[in-house]
Amino acid sequence: MKFPLVLCLFFCFTFIIQAKRPNIVFLVSEDNSIHYLKHYGAKFGRMPNVERMAANGLTFNHAFSNAPVCSVARSTLATGILAPRGGFQYHRKSQPANMPKGFLPWSGILRQAGYYCANNSKLDYNFLYEGLKPWDESTKKANWRKRPEEDMPFFYMQSMGQSHESSLHFNEKLMANEKTKNPVTELDIPPYHPDTPTFRYTHARYFDRIELIDELIGGVLKKLEEDDLLEDTFVFYFGDHGGVLPRGKGYAYESGLHVPLVIRIPENFKHLVDRQPNTRTNGFVSFIDFGPTVLNLAGLPVPKELDGKAFLGKGVSAKEVESRNESFGYADRFDEKYDFVRTLRVGKWKYIRNYQGFYPDGLQNNYRYKMLAFKEWRELYYEGELSSVQKQFFEPRPPEQLFDLSKDPHEVVDLSGNRKHRKTLLELRRKLQSKVKKMHDLSFYPESYMVKNALNDPFEYGRSHSHQISLLVDVADLSLLPFDQAKPRLVEVFKDGSTWERYWACLVCSNFGAAAKSLSGNLHAQLSDQNLMVRLRAVEALALTEKRDPMDILIEISNRTESSVELLLALNTIAFLRDFHAFEIKPQLLQPRVTKGEFTRRLEYFSQN
Repeated sequence: MKFPLVLCLFFCFTFIIQAKRPNIVFLVSEDNSIHYLKHYGAKFGRMPNVERMAANGLTFNHAFSNAPVCSVARSTLATGILAPRGGFQYHRKSQPANMPKGFLPWSGILRQAGYYCANNSKLDYNFLYEGLKPWDESTKKANWRKRPEEDMPFFYMQSMGQSHESSLHFNEKLMANEKTKNPVTELDIPPYHPDTPTFRYTHARYFDRIELIDELIGGVLKKLEEDDLLEDTFVFYFGDHGGVLPRGKGYAYESGLHVPLVIRIPENFKHLVDRQPNTRTNGFVSFIDFGPTVLNLAGLPVPKELDGKAFLGKGVSAKEVESRNESFGYADRFDEKYDFVRTLRVGKWKYIRNYQGFYPDGLQNNYRYKMLAFKEWRELYYEGELSSVQKQFFEPRPPEQLFDLSKDPHEVVDLSGNRKHRKTLLELRRKLQSKVKKMHDLSFYPESYMVKNALNDPFEYGRSHSHQISLLVDVADLSLLPFDQAKPRLVEVFKDGSTWERYWACLVCSNFGAAAKSLSGNLHAQLSDQNLMVRLRAVEALALTEKRDPMDILIEISNRTESSVELLLALNTIAFLRDFHAFEIKPQLLQPRVTKGEFTRRLEYFSQN
């Protein structure tokens, strides 16, 4: 039986399309959460080019950066690996992490498979990549038009810094003289921000920047159309992490992690997507899933080492993606400011684990406080002019928090102590405990130890020390018990525990504060420990439990250590105890042996304030 000519042509055309591989483009707006796009419900932030992409594709209502800051988020995106497992969770890196032998960033896998990969232009990674060759070109002039053959498939990534945090580092003169396009009087201000002219102007100016980003996106789409490539190219638009208004970038709330994601589906490859165009999905996706998705769209196998899974491409059903409802997040050091936060969102519930909750969110970070809104917020706090919700940013946090985002999208009503939600709290607590143990979270060692011992092969170090890390998680989680229940185990740890178990026992006492005063004798015993980081945590805990002046010992530790990271950790504690507990420091007494590192920001801050 002979096929009619038209059917032969149809099958031939279909075979050609299926054999051809799609192009992929990432368009990334820096420092931009969903809260600044009209497409996601904001009053302003109209992005007509993004909206046209959505009309020809998909909008993801629940897309997340796993980290709320640049280098950590970008390293997660580039590798498909959870940063605390890979040793690249600190911004900025003290030392880059090595990748396991044979491991490639997924753009390197694309290159090996015949893709031309161009990056315009950030190489903001916390891992060593030079030998991995993730890009054919990474410059401000990189683009797909430089590929050696016209029919060569490509992956192109463009980061747009016009929405970066630095765009809001304006002064009072500019604010007084330069009007915003978006009206300051009609904005919706989050409840945790004071409603002042400074905050209104800052919000409006940021909406202006978002509209500028949309113009840049339109320019890239136009070039793809001019090159007759638009219908062969999946175009992803997303933010690289949360928005940059205070309590956004750098903080593991939804404002720091929940990003826009719109993907334009090309006509010639719509068979790879189990969705109709112009639809929204409520399924949860995060940065660890982007690499597997791109590889799957390109018809390539996804390495088993990657932590995520594809949400588009062959074999991926819309129903299965729609059922996904979990996202994991992490926040560690940002420049000179330390924190240790892990988050788990399951559906409408957000669980936050504050391992060092005694540090307030508002702890000094020099770059953050270049913003007038940040400065004003802190001034109003010291002047007693903030509401109970607005001053949360400058107060200690509980070890764990629970939020119902369907009723409290700004995460200001903590339900962790509400008996009605006890079952949910315990369920999410167990899930997160299991997560950090299973991934061998390297942040349970101080950064100085991780840098010295684990970064040659972080994956293997985590695997070979999984039992020890699990023990440290268990000690840390004594903070979640009433003190009377935690005390007997803490006494045991102080007596017979390993170095890092005792380190964590000190941190647990800091989280309990004055309630742990009866353990002062145990803490005093740690002051003679040979490990400077144990001594650091002991004197920090004594300052919080019995108001003992810590500065002499902290100065001794700072001047004695030969590690820039240990110095950074010590100065972080000094800044915290000076600014929030009124212990005095004479900056001239700080005479560190090391000369380079993030710690210099602390020395500048002490000398100027």
